[in-house]
Amino acid sequence: MSSTTAQRFADVPPESEFVADVWSGLSGRTKSLPSKYFYDARGSDLFEQICDTPEYYLTRTELALMREHVAEMAKALGPEIRLVEFGNGSGLKTRLLLQALERPVAYIPVEISASALAGSCAQLQRDFSELEILPLQADFTAPLTLPRAHRTPRRTVLYLAGSTLGNFPEPEAVVLLQQMRRAAGADGAVLLGLDLKKDPVLINAAYNDAAGITSAFTLNLLVRMNRELDADFQIDQFFHRARYQAIVGRIETDIVSRRAQRVRIAGRDFDFAADEPVRVEVSCKYDRSDMQRMARLAGLQLQQVWTDNQEQFAVVLMPATGAG
Repeated sequence: MSSTTAQRFADVPPESEFVADVWSGLSGRTKSLPSKYFYDARGSDLFEQICDTPEYYLTRTELALMREHVAEMAKALGPEIRLVEFGNGSGLKTRLLLQALERPVAYIPVEISASALAGSCAQLQRDFSELEILPLQADFTAPLTLPRAHRTPRRTVLYLAGSTLGNFPEPEAVVLLQQMRRAAGADGAVLLGLDLKKDPVLINAAYNDAAGITSAFTLNLLVRMNRELDADFQIDQFFHRARYQAIVGRIETDIVSRRAQRVRIAGRDFDFAADEPVRVEVSCKYDRSDMQRMARLAGLQLQQVWTDNQEQFAVVLMPATGAG
């Protein structure tokens, strides 16, 4: 999970799309639900609470990392760049980067939520009055045509903050990185946050906080389906389970049925066996060899890695192969 993901899916999708995704996900041999549906108003509020829990190191570690190294990052990116950010960019990390950049040509936030995009751009324009801001409402997982800036940039940099890339299994993450490379162009680069492999105890705790906020966040998906899709989930008959799988290097989050039961969703029945999991999210963790492999597969090169002192989180710079 990531704040970028939360912001990206802030708008409620059309009900027909929600129904189709739920029916499809629950009809497979292995049941699943898209994590984007976590983020109704209650889900977004719960996620903000998760970010403040003592166990959830990701947000505060990345922010501290940016504060310490943002000047070096800006220098590595170079002057007069066109900065393209995937996801809503009104947060502190975006502001730190924009403040540190030398004469940026333009800032292009790419956001699927029109309301989130309008709100963040209005605030940023007040704070960076000389900066050309060119918002693009779009799903950043699809190919994009970026708007042109009035001034010609020296290079284009694609920025993906948070641990958003980790919500995609590696084949999908590589495809997203390939799309970012194409959008950046031959001389462009990708700057992104990655959560690092570390003590499994720390990772598991981050997704299983003692206060139970993450559990409430996950199960809120069932509450939402009851409300919006006329489902009849008995919430207390399911539980949240998030476990770090060291072999594949990722947290796997499931909603698990406590008993054999049948649930009606938008007029269609679905059977759940006792202890049957419904996969709702993955959160991949990385080491340097993972970064190098994905960069190579995406046509990028791993140029620079910034980490915190405990090496819990990294911000990495990947220029296009041959750039520089």
